Amino acid sequence: MAETSNAQHVLKSQANWDALYFYQKSDVIYQLAFAFCDRFIHLYKDRTRDQVIQAARSCKQNIVEGLADCVASTEMQLKLLNVARASLKELREDFEDYIKSRHLQFFISGEPRYADMLNYCRYHNRLSDYEPFFAQWTDEQMCNYAITLCHFIDRMMMSFLKKLEQEFITEGGIKERMHRARTGYRQQQDERLKQLETELPRLKQSLAEAQAEAAKWKAAFENLKQRALKMYYGKEEEIKRLKEQLGEEI
Repeated sequence: MAETSNAQHVLKSQANWDALYFYQKSDVIYQLAFAFCDRFIHLYKDRTRDQVIQAARSCKQNIVEGLADCVASTEMQLKLLNVARASLKELREDFEDYIKSRHLQFFISGEPRYADMLNYCRYHNRLSDYEPFFAQWTDEQMCNYAITLCHFIDRMMMSFLKKLEQEFITEGGIKERMHRARTGYRQQQDERLKQLETELPRLKQSLAEAQAEAAKWKAAFENLKQRALKMYYGKEEEIKRLKEQLGEEI
């Protein structure tokens, strides 16, 4: 049957978020934010510390939750990934405010340090690529690298969201998939029932022909059996008679 191959799936495959570059960079940005706050923002005197860490964590965790929820709900996935983007924008704003309020400098296009930073952030995604610098960079460097990473993550997530949006438009959400799966299953059952109902008369005819053939062979067997028995008993009588004659002569 083609039922298995044509089945509509309700649940989608879960994405391996650890393999996605924007998740890898979000892990970097969270650890960078934590190290930055630990080095440069006072534990008790500045509430920005908690906001920065929570915004970075919210970005990373909502990516994970959104990609996990895609199994059942594309709609929830889109919402959670947008929450992650909102947290990312909040985080970027905090780093930009830090530079402005401390009268530090933004790395700008045309500067060698800007080109180096851009290339590094573009081609390096894992925490192990950045962690050795967390204790070496100045607060200005950490802020600029964090801002650049935020831009990369945001662009990558937007591309991913556009792909999900197209999937949602063409495939719908879980309710649509459930309806298609149920409708497809019922259609398959209806088609199978029609097929069986069409085949049943032919099978009945084949059965009747087989039964008639079996009856014919049974009659032939019985006839052969009776002839064999008749010959056997005839020979047995002849043997008995010959023995009796031989006995009389002796």
